[in-house]
Amino acid sequence: MSGPAITLDAASAPARLRGLGAGAALPRLVAGIVIVAVWQGIVRGFAPDYVATPFGIVMAFPRVVQSAAFLQATARTLGAVAEGLVIALILGTAIGLVMGRSVIGERALRHYVNAFYAMPMIVVLPLFSLWFGYSGAARLATVVFAAIFSIIVSVADGAQAVPKDYVEVAQSFRSGRVRMLFEIVLPAAMPYFLAGLRLAAGRALVGAVVAEFFTAIDGLGYFILYNSRVFRHDDAMVAVVFLAGFGVGFDALVNWGTRRFLPWYRRDEVRE
Repeated sequence: MSGPAITLDAASAPARLRGLGAGAALPRLVAGIVIVAVWQGIVRGFAPDYVATPFGIVMAFPRVVQSAAFLQATARTLGAVAEGLVIALILGTAIGLVMGRSVIGERALRHYVNAFYAMPMIVVLPLFSLWFGYSGAARLATVVFAAIFSIIVSVADGAQAVPKDYVEVAQSFRSGRVRMLFEIVLPAAMPYFLAGLRLAAGRALVGAVVAEFFTAIDGLGYFILYNSRVFRHDDAMVAVVFLAGFGVGFDALVNWGTRRFLPWYRRDEVRE
């Protein structure tokens, strides 16, 4: 009798997961509808006509996303974010491994990394503007500064969390340090690395937009700033919604990549 019961439970597991997904989606949908309705009602009842509303954003969306100004601004902002993330990933991973696998590196760098990680990026923008001018180089420097310390901290923690059994087995087979680094340490630290990448991507996007606000160079930040100042708030909010969608989409991409390419990595709970 135990066999059929186990089979039935195994067969009903996907159905239960689907039920949990449907149950989780309904409160989100209801909450979203309530927020949009309250937003629309408050703006229409108490705010000036030029203030953005959900209906106005939806109406402006097709026109804005097809405009040359928006497409050019999007390309420059996302291009700077991608370039800065690549630089931050390379440098941050190298520094994080030094901190995680070397006691001297940990003692020498940890406090400085933590200090810079806690420093608001708006503080360094005047310095970057002086050093690189009001140009794309200042934006790139801000993106790298915003993203690199998340990578360093996460990789260092992941490198320190490698189980000693793995290292001892590799040493017993006389594995070299370089081979151990790429075949033991990095795969074991990959969950930490992905967590840092998710944080770094969000901080990089914020850094690019803030730099465009401050330096008034072409990008989505300046697009939002300009349309807000000329009272085209619906157009500005389209760019804001796009930035939010990009952040959510990147997070979903990282989650999918984790499930697809790291089958050995298990989470304690299922996230929808």
